[in-house]
Amino acid sequence: MANEHATTPTMDGEMVRIPEELAVLPISDAVIFPFMMVPLVLSDENLIELADDVLADSKILGTFAQRPEGDDEEETSAEEEVYEYGCAVLIQKMLRFPDGSMRLLGQGIARIRREKTLQTEPYMVSRIEVLEEIRSDDSRTTAYMRGVSNNFVKIVDATESLSDELKVVAMNIDDPGRLADMVATNLDIDVSEKQQVLETLNTRKRLELLSEIVVRELGVVELGEKLQSRVRKAIDKDQREYYLRQQLKAIQRELGDTDQSSVELDDLRQQIEEAALPDEVREACTKEYDRLSRMSPGASEYTVSKTYIDWVLELPWLESSDDNLRLKKAQEVLDRDHYGLDDVKERILEFLAVKKLKHDMRGPILCLAGPPGVGKTSLGRSIAEAMGRKFYRLSLGGMRDEAEIRGHRRTYVGAMPGRIIHGLKVAGTNNPVIMLDEIDKLGHDFRGDPASALLEVLDPAQNNSFTDHYLNLPFDLSNVFFMTTANVLDTIPRPLRDRMEIIHLPGYTRLEKLEIARRYLVPRQIEENGLTTANIRFSDAALSKIIGEYTAEAGVRSLERTIGTVCRKVARTVASARKKPKRATISVKNLEDYLGVPDFSDRRRKRRPMVGVTAGLAWTAVGGRILFIEAVAAPGGGGLRLTGQLGSVMQESAQAALSYLRSHYVRSDEEIAWFKNHEIHVHLPAGAIPKDGPSAGVALATSLMSLYRGIPVDHRVAMTGEISLTGEVHPIGGLVQKILAAHRAGMTDVILPKENESDLEEIPEEVHEAIDFHPVERVEEVWKLALTRPYDQA
Repeated sequence: MANEHATTPTMDGEMVRIPEELAVLPISDAVIFPFMMVPLVLSDENLIELADDVLADSKILGTFAQRPEGDDEEETSAEEEVYEYGCAVLIQKMLRFPDGSMRLLGQGIARIRREKTLQTEPYMVSRIEVLEEIRSDDSRTTAYMRGVSNNFVKIVDATESLSDELKVVAMNIDDPGRLADMVATNLDIDVSEKQQVLETLNTRKRLELLSEIVVRELGVVELGEKLQSRVRKAIDKDQREYYLRQQLKAIQRELGDTDQSSVELDDLRQQIEEAALPDEVREACTKEYDRLSRMSPGASEYTVSKTYIDWVLELPWLESSDDNLRLKKAQEVLDRDHYGLDDVKERILEFLAVKKLKHDMRGPILCLAGPPGVGKTSLGRSIAEAMGRKFYRLSLGGMRDEAEIRGHRRTYVGAMPGRIIHGLKVAGTNNPVIMLDEIDKLGHDFRGDPASALLEVLDPAQNNSFTDHYLNLPFDLSNVFFMTTANVLDTIPRPLRDRMEIIHLPGYTRLEKLEIARRYLVPRQIEENGLTTANIRFSDAALSKIIGEYTAEAGVRSLERTIGTVCRKVARTVASARKKPKRATISVKNLEDYLGVPDFSDRRRKRRPMVGVTAGLAWTAVGGRILFIEAVAAPGGGGLRLTGQLGSVMQESAQAALSYLRSHYVRSDEEIAWFKNHEIHVHLPAGAIPKDGPSAGVALATSLMSLYRGIPVDHRVAMTGEISLTGEVHPIGGLVQKILAAHRAGMTDVILPKENESDLEEIPEEVHEAIDFHPVERVEEVWKLALTRPYDQA
């Protein structure tokens, strides 16, 4: 270690010779630069031995920064743990402490590089090379010096941990290399960046590198100073407001006056203490109250926080109504308000019976599916009354925002809870009957999918901890009796449909409508139009004529509107008369005086057997309906033409029917030529209404056979069923609604698929008496029943 290698000056100008071999002292988290004073604390026995050997010799050692630890777990040698470039340090002072540790004060004197490791135990010794700086004294170097110096001064001004003396030092250093080393030493940057500065021998490049680092650090310091200033101002403002509020309270107490906001807070505290809340809710409410009590009433957050507490306190967390478990009383309420609907009433009574035996039963989730006007929505209120529960109706038609169900988060301006929580607040109990009306008309867009949000609400396994985004607290919905209504089920997502118990309401027969009109519609319209039974009376025959000739619907809404029209005309007569007029009796004879010519009777009278015209049955969102299919043949180049806004499925059914007809009943050259020379045109009237589905297959096939053979179709026969290329008749859906439509249209026979025969059990007795049903398996059976003479003898 004693071989002389090179000489270098110290800070005092004294020339010092640096040996060729130096003991290596690893430095963690720091880089030592030339001409910098550095304290070194040693506690390791090997390093203390190193220091003793150096002090006994040249008093110079090599300091090298340790490399940062890598992600790999492979062991590295001692020489690989430190960088290749370091700094030679001259030890100037040494102190020993009672605990055996040693403190050194050293001065960096030159840049060095390790060439070869000579020993590793008990400490590392390496052959080193003293590195000379490459000086640059051009104008660019001077510019870099000024920029680094000025920016460093700004950093010192903005950083409390840096002494102001550093500004004087920086402004008075003329040597570019020493300036760069001094600035790098005092900047709070990574060891790797300081090591890069140490290894850069060209002074201009060193300043260029440091210039980028200084500009970056200055930006960070200035940003931090701005943030600190903002925080400091906010804290000062809050402290000042708090101090003034405390003084104001003290003055008001002395004067016997009280602040309105203090009264509100005291009342709020009392409400929280007296409210029946679950432990988790009480804890959250108390925490929010403590936050509110520290706010100024004029702060924007004050109103937000108080509104939140008000919502929490107004919800019925533990309040529930007692169920009416008297089944006879519940039956009377249901029968009083609604006629028919036996399936729904039976299901409600079953629930009450089970509830009577098992008190912790969860509420069911029913979906009433049927056409408009059959009483789905009004049934919900009657069910709530029969059960002794509160009722809340939520319309979902056109809803597109998920937040309508789950609520808005409190970070948004004007945030409020969702409609479910709002409904519970309005009801005032945690077990009301909540009707989700028109669930099949939910929408979705960029704001979310309400149907997906309803999955949690309508799932008995999850809704016991429903969390509204606004409240951010779990609410138990398992006691709520959820009911939904829908006209069609196809638009309801499958996961949502699986969570509901679906009850179909197909519509009413004529006798049921007559009974509903007598019991409910006529008395209600008489009252709503300011009349009494002394002013007007409807005969049963007149009501039957209104049902059969003025309305054609599955429900009773049009029927009620028509009865209301008659009542208004009578009300006008009563209001205009000078003397009390006689009671108006509405009969078949004078009904047209009030309502004009019937809308549907002429159509039924004009129907007659025609070639190519068949009565099919369709099912829509408003119930079943008759769908007439017309077919004609015109001279042309052959082919099939379809009109009437037919969907792709119905077009394929027509193609299948024609293919079956041609493949099984077109054999002679004359018959083949007929199809080649005629274009077949199939049309379904009401062209403005889109039509689709496979259930018109047998009707299409019957129209084509009637046209081909020239045999009229019996106009009293309606039919439905899907046809295959082999002539088989496959089952369809919505049969009950279709049969009721056939009954309203005055049909005497209905042809249906054999596999749908079990559905006839749901048909009312009145319809069974009026219509003959013919289950079939093949299309030839349909032709034998529907055509006025045998098709195979034409």
